[in-house]
Amino acid sequence: MLPEVVALHRIGSLVRIPPAQDVPVSDRVRRILDLAPMRRLASISQLGMVSLVYPGATHSRLEHSLGVYHNALRVLARFSSDTEFTQRISPAMAEAFVVAALIHDVGHWPYCHPIEDMEIGELGEHESRIRQIINNTGLADCIEQDWQCDSSQVLSLLESELPDPSQATEKEACHFLRSCISGPVDIDKLDYLQRDSLHAGVPYGRNFDAGRLISSLCFNAATSRLAIMDKGRTAAEMMVFSRYVMFSEVYWHHAVRSATAMLQRCVFLLQNRIDLPSTLGLDDAAWVAMLRRAAEGSVAEPLAEGLFGARRRLYKRIAEFNVVDGSEVHQSVARKPYWWLVACSEKLAERISSRTGIPIHPADILLDAPPVKLEVDIDVDVLGRDGTIRTLGDVSPVASALASRQFDNQVKQVRVFVRDDLRLPLRQVLGPRDWTDELLASAALLEQDVV
Repeated sequence: MLPEVVALHRIGSLVRIPPAQDVPVSDRVRRILDLAPMRRLASISQLGMVSLVYPGATHSRLEHSLGVYHNALRVLARFSSDTEFTQRISPAMAEAFVVAALIHDVGHWPYCHPIEDMEIGELGEHESRIRQIINNTGLADCIEQDWQCDSSQVLSLLESELPDPSQATEKEACHFLRSCISGPVDIDKLDYLQRDSLHAGVPYGRNFDAGRLISSLCFNAATSRLAIMDKGRTAAEMMVFSRYVMFSEVYWHHAVRSATAMLQRCVFLLQNRIDLPSTLGLDDAAWVAMLRRAAEGSVAEPLAEGLFGARRRLYKRIAEFNVVDGSEVHQSVARKPYWWLVACSEKLAERISSRTGIPIHPADILLDAPPVKLEVDIDVDVLGRDGTIRTLGDVSPVASALASRQFDNQVKQVRVFVRDDLRLPLRQVLGPRDWTDELLASAALLEQDVV
């Protein structure tokens, strides 16, 4: 058994993270934590813009990484007496799993997710940076000197593209451990839902039994992926619902999305002034200072200062559309590329200004919509007491409702935000139906231009 797993139940070197969580830290784990890429994560916010709405949500990606690493140890402890697991997962792959859990966010840069959603140029996703960071920062040396696994085995669990190991047993192990790190029920979600909920000061992400869920994990031989036994069904069901509510009330809270839309438009307007790839190694403070300098004297300056200046000044929500009450708009705008959203919002600003006589700059109206990339599937296989395997959606009405109605579409609305001093005068002359008509007209005109 790995020494870090043994240390779960012994007094030794520990790191304490909220909420009163003792994370065992061996010498080889500490050597990884002391490297520059991991230290940088201490200065990168886990939730970015959420802290503008929930002031306590300032925890770091390092804290989250330690929580995910701790969950990896708990999973290995759960399977330590499972002969099916130990026959399929070699000690080297088990160690690769621990390292991967610890460094899984090492490729993140400040405000990574909203910028990734914009799909600017060749910026790529944060997972694409992990190989370079491992090879160029001392991580590879730490892995080679201290661990039974090698860097390629760690990368096989973290990179977006699934590798094709030559040995069938390692391929099976890779499939299973990848599903433990990123899947419907994984060690990442087990941590961030509860941790984000704790720091935001809301109960929504803590209303499921993580211990019960971990104790019910099992190996699905049919798919070589993680599944749960029937005893964990209720815990999994509650986790699915917790995730749904966290997206609805925290991650996609309207003011959080206003700040996100402002940041995205600011970056979009400044992309010719900023060499974005060169900023990926910065921490939050340095990145924000860079953005504010680049925005000085430009149309992006009010956006940058409204977010990061002395006075918070967020754009205000003036219209929103979901799949029930605004299905036509939602269908027309959701999943569009970011450049399309910018072009559509500019047409909308022009039409609204012409219709009302109120001077509106193209950057005074922001359009926010579900991004092209979908969230990870929420359905997990459940192993029944009689040996049958069914999806959680088949045995849970809650999970079934969320699985059959695309998760993203339920929690991610299309919203129109306007500069704060424009909302009142615009509301005095335009009603909800007017915004529907104008947005649909703007989208139709843009589609004509594209064709």
